[in-house]
Amino acid sequence: MFNVLCKLVLLAVYGVALASYATPLPLSADAIGWLRIVALALLAVHLLEVVLCFRKVALHKGPLLDSVLLTLLFGFLHWKPMADAVQRTR
Repeated sequence: MFNVLCKLVLLAVYGVALASYATPLPLSADAIGWLRIVALALLAVHLLEVVLCFRKVALHKGPLLDSVLLTLLFGFLHWKPMADAVQRTR
């Protein structure tokens, strides 16, 4: 449940950051600026995760591109449960 809640928060951050480019939001300019920085920083960190944890990202049973995109969005919230499941079976 915690994993799902964290994913929803990440999607909300990305969604509000994207929406701020399309329409005026009832937030201060500073708040919007920081939200955009946070969203960009999260994407940058998750990009590093794709590179550094590629073996774990590749454990996804679906297409590799799907796993890469999900890791870009959710980071370890996507690949860590798969890696833990593989670890338990060994």
